[in-house]
Amino acid sequence: MLDAYSALLKRLSTAALWLAGSGLLTMTVLVAWQVFGRYVLNATPTWTEPSVLLLMSWFILLGAAVGVRDGDHMGFEVGLMLAPRPLRFLMRLTTDLVVFSFGIAMAWYGAELARKTWSAAMPMIGISQGWDYVPMSAAGVLVALFAVEKIARLFTRGDAPEPTSVGHGGA
Repeated sequence: MLDAYSALLKRLSTAALWLAGSGLLTMTVLVAWQVFGRYVLNATPTWTEPSVLLLMSWFILLGAAVGVRDGDHMGFEVGLMLAPRPLRFLMRLTTDLVVFSFGIAMAWYGAELARKTWSAAMPMIGISQGWDYVPMSAAGVLVALFAVEKIARLFTRGDAPEPTSVGHGGA
């Protein structure tokens, strides 16, 4: 069952990574358009800056969630490697429980902020201000799901290597 859950999360992680990459690419195009408009056309498109900031939220938070699954975030690996096996298990479990709690908090408070700001419109692009907080909520859900996978893997396989999404090898 863990393998099926991991396979589903691998697809989710890959999709999130592709979405983040697409957001980064789109942001780059929009910034280039803004510079072109300002210096060549002498007419700065006003909608590009808020659009870029919204895209940035998406690709940063989705990329961070993928980093949680892949284990690409900073850590104290030397301390973990030198710790005796039972302490290492407890250290990993504590870390994963904190990450899970953080993901749940991100999802909950992101949804609350989105709900509370949904009726206000973003200047220049005219969409709901709530969209500023949807990426936090979506990434929080992913972080929590990825932490559950790590906790399950820890209990079923002990010190198994961290799963990876795309191009890093591994499970």
